[in-house]
Amino acid sequence: MQNNPIRIGTRESQLAVWQADLVKKLLEDNGHAAELVFIKSEGDIDLVTPLYAMGVQGVFTRSLDAALLNNRIDIAVHSMKDVPVQLPQGIVQAAVLERASYKDILVYREQLTDDSITQIRQGFQSTDNQQLSSLLIATSSIRRKAQWLNRYPGSVVENLRGNVNTRLKKVEESNWHGAIFAAAGLDRINVRPQSSIDLDWMLPAPAQGAIMVVSRSGDEKILDAFAPINHADTATAVKVERDFLSALMGGCSTPISALAEVTPDHILFKGNIISPDGLQKVAVELTFGKEEANEAGTSAGQQVLEQGGREIVNAFKNAK
Repeated sequence: MQNNPIRIGTRESQLAVWQADLVKKLLEDNGHAAELVFIKSEGDIDLVTPLYAMGVQGVFTRSLDAALLNNRIDIAVHSMKDVPVQLPQGIVQAAVLERASYKDILVYREQLTDDSITQIRQGFQSTDNQQLSSLLIATSSIRRKAQWLNRYPGSVVENLRGNVNTRLKKVEESNWHGAIFAAAGLDRINVRPQSSIDLDWMLPAPAQGAIMVVSRSGDEKILDAFAPINHADTATAVKVERDFLSALMGGCSTPISALAEVTPDHILFKGNIISPDGLQKVAVELTFGKEEANEAGTSAGQQVLEQGGREIVNAFKNAK
């Protein structure tokens, strides 16, 4: 056991603290003392501006990265989907924890009929259900907005910001039919309402459901401490997904989705890019050998670009 506790940097939201506490327990189980250090992020301070309009990557990670580089903390714990694909100079990935659910869910209100709920769960694009042609949905994610509008083009999608509990309260007090959340975030802190359904047809953000630990490069004691904690299959899957995101020149505020599932022999990959209005979509489904993990995401991204994705990327960049 090392003499000084490992200082774990975390945001102050309930979900962020839950994630940091998990890392703390894993360290302690392996004989390392640890303590939490709380850091505010820009994403926690500005709760009004839509995330995709804030014009920056790493809105939830930059303050922690700065604290890490300034030696205020030894590691930072992030929801991996919030981490830019290019880490800041001097910061490296120390571990990826085993992934929880990668799915998006719809938390719905009473005014959504049972028939509509069933059809949304199954991904039907029904022209016979009048309610499905005029849904009012909330999310802060342009990726979720794009996928929703691609399937339900008559919907109105409004902005929803704040931590998990704040967003759930806003849904209760709103006139929305529902709002979209990451399943892992609600499940981890045990606040998922019964009035929710998995959106199996909606592809997740790259690395959604995974927790990433970063440290200063060259800090061998920290890297050694996290070697037993790293989950290899999750690390492989999220690498493929983030390489796909990088190939499409995307960040956490772009309408790009990816899911890599690692089997004993293969990597099964699905990815897409959809225009923010939902009208244009380019998608791929590919199978790679596990030995192709280092090239799979980039290869999939190139295929999407060649099949029309480049036009969506360029239009999105020009519109920002």
